[in-house]
Amino acid sequence: MTELIHRGIEYWYWPTILSHEDCQRLINLSKDNWDEATIGKPEGKTISNDRKSDVVFVNDQWVYDLIWPFMEVANENAGWKYNITAAEDCQVTKYTKDGFYSWHTDSLGSHNDVHTDPDNKLLFGNTRKLSMSILLNDDYEGGNFEFRGMGEEEECLEGEGSIIVFPSFSWHQVTPVTKGTRYSLVAWFVGPPFV
Repeated sequence: MTELIHRGIEYWYWPTILSHEDCQRLINLSKDNWDEATIGKPEGKTISNDRKSDVVFVNDQWVYDLIWPFMEVANENAGWKYNITAAEDCQVTKYTKDGFYSWHTDSLGSHNDVHTDPDNKLLFGNTRKLSMSILLNDDYEGGNFEFRGMGEEEECLEGEGSIIVFPSFSWHQVTPVTKGTRYSLVAWFVGPPFV
């Protein structure tokens, strides 16, 4: 793996580390079977005015083989050292013109915010601890990935193949796309609730 390039505040970042071919392969996982994005837990998902995008969930083993080492390096080198035991299905996301995702967290990281499906042994009883976003293209305008408290104008994820890893309880957003289509892969890594 390429040497870590940059450590930001509360996130770990690799600019343009994945190849164009890997990015296209990840986009192609959608097979154009997009669903309108929802917000909420699986048993209570709703369409929301806080988000406008389309998604496809994937769990191909080669995807985890590709992204897991980046999570491990970030978790160790950032000093989080979270107990990570599994990953959820990954989400390929498509933002067309005016698509966005307003300020949100991926998890509260609490004992009350855990996976409740007992049939899924890898996720049951675990909470989201680390989130990863991979930018799969850069031929669009707008669609900035931003963290709250770092300045409205500061984009934290730029360039095709760039990867960012951050604690799932961090507030972040994707600003509206003004031209073209933005593609990303999002992954969530889970473990026992924080104590």
